[in-house]
Amino acid sequence: MDTRIKAIKKASQELKHLSGGIQAVNRNAERILASVKMLEINITDILDLRF
Repeated sequence: MDTRIKAIKKASQELKHLSGGIQAVNRNAERILASVKMLEINITDILDLRF
């Protein structure tokens, strides 16, 4: 799961970089990155419990 979340984060960052300044793309990429951040926090909690 952690690997997939990192892939989504990387893809979203690349999309933002490639947007060419298109506002709609930038805003949506930022929303995706915010959701990814929440997933990262949740997964970190789960990984901490496992070890």
